[in-house]
Amino acid sequence: MLQQSDIQKLFFLGIGGIGMSALARYFHHRGYEVAGYDRTPSPLTKELEKEGIQVTYDDETSVMEDRFAAYNAKHTLVVRTPAVPEDSVLYTRLREQGYDIRKRAEVLGIVTRQMRALCVAGTHGKTTTSTMLAHLLYQSEVGGNAFLGGISVNYGTNLLLDKNSNMVVIEADEYDRSFHHLRPYMSVVTAVDPDHLDIYGTPEAYREAFAQYTELISGALVMKHGIALEPRLQPGVKCYTYGVLNDQISNDIDFYADNIRVGDGRIDFDFHTPASVLPDVRLGVPVWVNIENAVAAMAVAWLNGVTEEELRRGIASFKGVQRRFNIHVNTPEVAYIDDYAHHPEEIATAIDSIRRLFPSRRLIGVFQPHLYTRTRDFADAFARVLSTLDEVVLLPIYPARELPIAGVDSEMLLDKITNPNKKILQKAALVEYLSSRKDEGAVILTVGAGDIDRLVPQITKMLKK
Repeated sequence: MLQQSDIQKLFFLGIGGIGMSALARYFHHRGYEVAGYDRTPSPLTKELEKEGIQVTYDDETSVMEDRFAAYNAKHTLVVRTPAVPEDSVLYTRLREQGYDIRKRAEVLGIVTRQMRALCVAGTHGKTTTSTMLAHLLYQSEVGGNAFLGGISVNYGTNLLLDKNSNMVVIEADEYDRSFHHLRPYMSVVTAVDPDHLDIYGTPEAYREAFAQYTELISGALVMKHGIALEPRLQPGVKCYTYGVLNDQISNDIDFYADNIRVGDGRIDFDFHTPASVLPDVRLGVPVWVNIENAVAAMAVAWLNGVTEEELRRGIASFKGVQRRFNIHVNTPEVAYIDDYAHHPEEIATAIDSIRRLFPSRRLIGVFQPHLYTRTRDFADAFARVLSTLDEVVLLPIYPARELPIAGVDSEMLLDKITNPNKKILQKAALVEYLSSRKDEGAVILTVGAGDIDRLVPQITKMLKK
């Protein structure tokens, strides 16, 4: 790998990705010349261009040859997302020309070696938890930097910079074993429900990757009570557990919430640390699952010196993350919620939260499956969860980096759903279909990690009419 002192320019393959764009912004802020390629324009790439980062959308060899004419392989680091395959024409051509090409996780690993890294790993909840933690630090006297996997509503960005702090919050992505490149000082592990079986093969191999990840921690692990993880910690590394107190969890855990009160659109709880109790904490985003996320974020913030009153103020002022249970419309006639959920457990959590918020209202769920492999591996679980909706609408599978798999499509998933109120629609027909509905008081939920988010403004505008 190029020595950092030799790097003058960075080029990002897949710069429009949420994690890649944060890293590009970081180096741009540090004074490096930054540019990148992405397949299609998006709101995120347009923001990068406004900030002075050049983005190319054409990967034709001649176009890229011209683009790289001013570059020197000895002083240019190419950063790629795993979504860009190694056999792509662009990747192959750059490698032939002698460019040093590194995964985003490898470059992010350098940052964790230079700063005190507070990482958040897990199958679910890591984006919300890491964004909460970043906000708790940033609004406190402790301060902190952050590379986030979503756009913070509080700050309108996925990158927080604080020149007075040596702490950095990082979302630790397990896809392609990316988190093995990090060197956390502290880390949260929220869940180890199997995912990415196209990479890991078996649930056991997936959980083993998390066990290996815990070996990299140098300070403390904060893990959810009861998850199927046997950490392998280095000598001197402390292990704490967290959770929400209920009939199945006794108060022998280190950090927990109890005395939970829900009503009038608010959620309040008491936060317990190993040394004290902070009563009457109010969630800024009153969603049930955020109680657990808040406990994890508050635990790490407390361990790093954020005061109890700063914790209380920070959780109350937290506004959430774009595409993480965002309520876009909330009237007696209709409510509309959008969420990034793309794993069966995540969808189940979103449905449970809606049932708690709107217990007597009809729930229509629109799901865009993400990846052929994930749909194949979790088809039965997806069908079981989606069947609990009052109505199910499926969109075609969003392939992302994958080629089609014979027999794996939304029709296959539809056949497994036991709820008779089900259908498949093309994405282009969804807004018109929803506008034709006359379900007084219904709640509409859109979920998926593909490009279903492009429809959110249209659906919101239509429903508000």
